[in-house]
Amino acid sequence: MKKIKITLVKSAIDRPERQKLTLQALGLNKINASKEVEATPQILGMVTKVNHLVQVEEVK
Repeated sequence: MKKIKITLVKSAIDRPERQKLTLQALGLNKINASKEVEATPQILGMVTKVNHLVQVEEVK
């Protein structure tokens, strides 16, 4: 499977609790924190829900 790098670029302050929990599930706690994960349908769905807070790059 492809790997993607997810970076938190905006704060989770003043966001709904559901979005905060999604970021926590992705392993992103602080701004500029990055995580490399497999691009599974579940992960891509979580990224879609918080796409206004994160930046996604494909890792080769």
